[in-house]
Amino acid sequence: MGDNPSSRAIHEFLAEAEEIIENLNRGLVSMGEQVESGDIDPDTVNAIFREAHSIKGLSGMFGFDDISRLSHQMENLLDSLRLGKLSLSRQMLEVLFQGVETLARLVSGKADDDAFQLDLGPVMALIESLLEGDHDNATDLLDGIDLDSSLLNVLTEYEEHRLRENLSRGRRLLLVKANFSLASFDQELAELTDALKKTGELISTLPSPGDADDRIGFQLLVGTDQELSEVSAAIDRDSVKFEEVCRKPPSSGGHPAISNQTVTNAEVEDAATGIELTDPAAGADEQAASLRSFSRTVRVDIEKLDNLMNIVGELVLSKGAIQRIAEEIKGKVSNDLAADLHKATRGLERRLDELQAGVMEVRMVPVSQLFDKMTRIVRRVANEHGKSVSLDIRGAETELDKLIVEDLTDPLMHIIRNAIDHGIETPEVRKAAGKEERARISLHASQKGNHVVIEVQDDGQGIDPQRVRQKAIEKGLISSEVVLTREEVYDLLFMPGFSTRDEVSDLSGRGVGMDVVKNNIAALSGMIEIDSEPGQGTTMTITLPITLAIIKALIVRASGQTYAVPINSVLETLMLDPTVIETIERREVIELRNSTLPLLRLSEAFDLPLNEHHGEKLFVAVVGLAEKRLGIVVDELLGQQDVVIKSLGRTLSFVKGIAGAADLGSQRTILVLDVGGLMSEALRTEVGAHV
Repeated sequence: MGDNPSSRAIHEFLAEAEEIIENLNRGLVSMGEQVESGDIDPDTVNAIFREAHSIKGLSGMFGFDDISRLSHQMENLLDSLRLGKLSLSRQMLEVLFQGVETLARLVSGKADDDAFQLDLGPVMALIESLLEGDHDNATDLLDGIDLDSSLLNVLTEYEEHRLRENLSRGRRLLLVKANFSLASFDQELAELTDALKKTGELISTLPSPGDADDRIGFQLLVGTDQELSEVSAAIDRDSVKFEEVCRKPPSSGGHPAISNQTVTNAEVEDAATGIELTDPAAGADEQAASLRSFSRTVRVDIEKLDNLMNIVGELVLSKGAIQRIAEEIKGKVSNDLAADLHKATRGLERRLDELQAGVMEVRMVPVSQLFDKMTRIVRRVANEHGKSVSLDIRGAETELDKLIVEDLTDPLMHIIRNAIDHGIETPEVRKAAGKEERARISLHASQKGNHVVIEVQDDGQGIDPQRVRQKAIEKGLISSEVVLTREEVYDLLFMPGFSTRDEVSDLSGRGVGMDVVKNNIAALSGMIEIDSEPGQGTTMTITLPITLAIIKALIVRASGQTYAVPINSVLETLMLDPTVIETIERREVIELRNSTLPLLRLSEAFDLPLNEHHGEKLFVAVVGLAEKRLGIVVDELLGQQDVVIKSLGRTLSFVKGIAGAADLGSQRTILVLDVGGLMSEALRTEVGAHV
């Protein structure tokens, strides 16, 4: 790249660096959990070391010396950790987290200005202070075993460390000697390696001369807690011989066997990939596979995908226009010509559906990209408040549109901060209440039909409905006589400026509350619900559409105006006689299959002129999000159609109940309804009716 890399190359580096930083953060979170359990997995440490090495090399190649210096120091610290020269402690983990956060700030800053700088002195000093304690306390262990020096001399530093670790834990060491045919040694070696992994930890694999010209030999060093006879019986191969490596006696005499105690092979074998000496042919195959995988991956700017989606949208509209023309000429010209045009239109529709699905699939990303960011928030906010909190993530592989994931970051971050600040008790309070001192926040994602449901659950003190109600009365939001259900009380939390917090903190009490969260989620055509049990915890459920781009919509008409209702929110449609509509607490409802369905007249929601033909049939589109249901009353149902949603822009962002606009392909633009917003407004109106 030279000293002056192109802006495109720098963009590629920054995208790669961002991914590496996410991997680093994910690895540190996993390592933090291992600190709690007291069982450190070498695989995790080695994976983090490789990520630090990667970003060091990349940043050095692109001339970002500050990123290179910091990642180099982190690599040194991780190297000492994985080689056993330093022990993992909470202090070291915190320093590593600070290093990753500093790297993230550097990469983010250089995305806007490649001259962006940060003072690295404090974090570099912390790393240096830990490295000063670097020591090797196990050098004598290798002198205490009866192993050929030719083998010891070719072990890598990491393999020596794992060998010492096995010795320090009193595990039995086995030297496995194998001979394979040159024609099939790679497959046979892989089979042997897999079999040995089931018996213990594979420390090293070393090639050796074969017993014939057409054969190749290997020596494999294994740490295990099984007896030699057990391992031999498990392998049961004539071409494989086993020897037990014994301890040298402190004085003359026999060689007592090493006591048997083991660790799983996965701790080292996978972690040592790329640094332990393995079969050359097998290694070449693995490298080639890795390169092929990399060459098949392309990073694409989201704006390019948006442009591609717009083009697909225009094609969808053009298809609709062609379809309309085909219907109009039917019967006016040759029937054969009309039939051919209709057939061609159907073929175009199928190909467009495939193209649309392909573009949508490219835009989809796992929510792990969002969830992994929350781990830093939980750790930092919990430390600031002196609370102990773990984060449980499930369903991170669930996919959402990239733009929805990005826009969901702030609302989800606010919810988690709120949970730690308001909901989670201090360790002392939790202990007194009979709870575990370490609280838990769960992030669960799952797909339900055309929607993704994200649940944020904590096991804190929950929400006291009486306290919320009292605060609402004090703020004049409701009267003291009003009677509300628990769900209606929780809905009060979404009112602007509402807070149960008396004092001001960095996270709450500044007038930016759950109303902002709700508005941001509503802007994504989603909705949020609260369920809480005092003393047990709170669950916030976010329901979102998988995508906001091209959707199938139900076209409806109300008071002479045409609207589109996203079909993924429509459960069913009904035709009603107005006489079956009843009024309960000033709300229009109907009975639908032994349950009460609230109604919302679209003409009233948007203050449109009333329908002049009273007494005629009405149509109802029954919509639902999560567990809530609403019947939208309209005058006509005009059918289904693919529509491309266009944003109304910030100027009209205040309009409630509208998700955007869509072109029907016949020079007509209609509004697309925001089902979640309409349902929320209807419920808010219902609560307000009690005041």
